[in-house]
Amino acid sequence: MLRSAAIKIIRHLGVVGECNVQYALQPDGLDYRVIEVNARLSRSSALASKATGYPLAYTAAKIGLGYTLPELPNPVTKTTSANFEPSLDYMVTKIPRWDLAKFQHVKRDIGSSMKSVGEVMAIGRNFEESFQKAIRQVDPSFVGFQGGEFENLDEALANPTDRRWLAVGQALMHEGYSVEKVHELSKIDKWFLYKLMNIVEMQKELESIGSLNGVTQDAMSRAKKLGFSDKQIAIAVNANELDIRATRKSFGITPFVKKIDTLAAEFPADTNYLYTTYNASTHDIEFDDFGTMVLGSGVYRIGSSVEFDWCAVSTARALRDAGKKTIMINYNPETVSTDFDEVDRLYFEELSFERVMDIYELEHAQDVVVSVGGQLPQNIALKLQQAGAKILGTNPEDIDKAEDRHNRTIC
Repeated sequence: MLRSAAIKIIRHLGVVGECNVQYALQPDGLDYRVIEVNARLSRSSALASKATGYPLAYTAAKIGLGYTLPELPNPVTKTTSANFEPSLDYMVTKIPRWDLAKFQHVKRDIGSSMKSVGEVMAIGRNFEESFQKAIRQVDPSFVGFQGGEFENLDEALANPTDRRWLAVGQALMHEGYSVEKVHELSKIDKWFLYKLMNIVEMQKELESIGSLNGVTQDAMSRAKKLGFSDKQIAIAVNANELDIRATRKSFGITPFVKKIDTLAAEFPADTNYLYTTYNASTHDIEFDDFGTMVLGSGVYRIGSSVEFDWCAVSTARALRDAGKKTIMINYNPETVSTDFDEVDRLYFEELSFERVMDIYELEHAQDVVVSVGGQLPQNIALKLQQAGAKILGTNPEDIDKAEDRHNRTIC
């Protein structure tokens, strides 16, 4: 219904090129209103383009020059024309990044005004996997779907703020609220709440196991398919992350690499735009000794923004000029570093130790650049080295000394 309305709107307005239409849809019916029509590229355009693998800006520019869609090849797939409407066999979750905690006396309500400073995009084969990835991407201090501390939980559920997802986690995971009660308070669609309950039930199952020795291959597999990280599982069963990783690998449970091809694998596509998932049984690509990994900066936040993107892209370009194959890992849809044509292989993935090391091992990478992505890559540099990754540039032990603001005096 909304797709048909969008086509009628842009034909009536005579839009040629890129456009997005934003709606308000009745939560329990089919009544809707058009909020705005943007006959231009926007931040949403970058996310839509990278979520679908359809190059909107490129195609819009060609349309503006007078080309028609059947004439244009899709530069992502290289095998089909741009006259295909994207078809997806994966789930994308977008979560904005709000840095409201940096300000005193700030009003944390989320409404129609623009307050986010950036956003993340996570890709999985089901909602639970994609959602938990996205939470960790927003801030690595979050292990996944979890609860927070609220003086008035019902009020936190009823009024949308940047912390309401934590209130939902607290209600479902720790306070015994039903899906019905959370829905009544928050008006969040029950589809999402039932999906979140799947995560809660898995969390409680892991907690009931209580120790690493009790974790079976089946439980580990089901948890990974629901987006649980090794660290998240470790906390639930009172173990440490590296032991969980070793146990997982001993079970033969490792992520599969899939392509974002815009065609839901219905037609062959030659694309280097990749993500990892546990909800698969085969890889979409072949692996060989692939070269150098570059770690991006993740989500934009106050104090770090496009300068890190410039650094990462310049590094990748320099490596390619030197004849080296390049792998980029990043998850910010607004960056050049997540453009498919900047590197030989682009992983739209978490910048966690677990995920980076998984990709390093799968790709048989030669080395890793951690110094051009800001704080997130620096934080995992020492663990990567200790796990066997070769870090280019400053020794991670020296990075750790320089980062230690408490126990050392550096002269």
